[in-house]
Amino acid sequence: MTESGPVLAWLVIRQDDNGNRYRVGRYATKDEAQKIADSLDDRGHKQLYSVERIGSPAL
Repeated sequence: MTESGPVLAWLVIRQDDNGNRYRVGRYATKDEAQKIADSLDDRGHKQLYSVERIGSPAL
């Protein structure tokens, strides 16, 4: 945590069928971000949801 609040170092990213990527949200822990990504995956949409740490290279 910093003086301005918690460090939100984990992103949930949505990738659509055309390869476009969008940030869905930022979270403090990987587990928290993964729970969100999993819940969005369960909705039956064809988008891909992934979890990334800020500053990590995209695959």
